Amino acid sequence: MKENNLTILSKVLLVLVGLLFIGSLFVPMWRIELNAPQYPEGLMLQLHANKIGGDVDIINGLNHYIGMATLHTENFFEFKILPYIFGAFALISLILVFINNRKAVFGFLVVFVLFVILAGIDFYRWNYEYGHNLDPNAAIKVPGMAYQPPLIGYKQLLNFGAYSIPDTGGWMLVGAGILLFAIVLKEFKFKKSI
Repeated sequence: MKENNLTILSKVLLVLVGLLFIGSLFVPMWRIELNAPQYPEGLMLQLHANKIGGDVDIINGLNHYIGMATLHTENFFEFKILPYIFGAFALISLILVFINNRKAVFGFLVVFVLFVILAGIDFYRWNYEYGHNLDPNAAIKVPGMAYQPPLIGYKQLLNFGAYSIPDTGGWMLVGAGILLFAIVLKEFKFKKSI
């Protein structure tokens, strides 16, 4: 049974992973930056675990002209469940310290990777629906034009450049994933070499 136990370093890293999950709840996780000549300072949409923030009112006003639906936190069930998911991930990270089993950490890494994949698919669906389901009576209509922001990276949308990138909380989640992967790699590689 001892060969499945975690090293002290791995336990410390698991506590850090838990803290990263908790910390990500208090800062924006994702951002979409919009730049255009008429907005030289840029506009920003920030997605937190529990709400939409940033220049939401201005962006909703602009989106109205091209027929996009307005963005409201209450329209997305994800903002109701994400704080619980990240809270559970933090709790699991801490419980794994006491479970003291490398296979359990590997299982948690698999669950986290699956969550990231599902979250990416859900975010793409969000962007697709908002960029393609346009009001046919909109003031500005460009035949064949959709306004779907990129999942990640840059895309030109009419005169706006849209950048979709992780924000502070997103980088914290990336860090948590990297640490989990490092723990699994260390534990399985180290144990095999003994």
